[in-house]
Amino acid sequence: METQNYSFELKSKLSELAALNQHIVDFGRHIGLPELSISEINICLDELFTNTVSYGFKDDREHNIQFTIKMDDHIFTASIEDDGVPFNPLKKKAPKLPADVESANIGGLGIHITRELVDEINYERKRGKNRLTIKKSIQANEIQSQE
Repeated sequence: METQNYSFELKSKLSELAALNQHIVDFGRHIGLPELSISEINICLDELFTNTVSYGFKDDREHNIQFTIKMDDHIFTASIEDDGVPFNPLKKKAPKLPADVESANIGGLGIHITRELVDEINYERKRGKNRLTIKKSIQANEIQSQE
């Protein structure tokens, strides 16, 4: 399988979540990802984008958030880059999981869920920008040929 790359940019508004979802679905289907993988990737990127928009900026200006996604040698990679405040979500302590649904609080599990759904997650801060990268292995026999 040859490397497939795709980049797009969204504004720092929660109303962009539908566009994010559509970009991931379109790219995933184009390269033949199984629907479960597309859904898991969408959950992760939705959570990371929502956190960036909700907590990443200290002003009311509109910011651009850059996404680069690719599929190479059965590894799906997505990078999110923003000019928000420095924040490494990997340094956030794992939450104490509730004993049952009734005792669960809303929120606070997004990074935990992302860690569970991907194989690798990395953060770096360079040139005043945050870059978070996730990687997910997709089994070769799960990828549908697009020929």
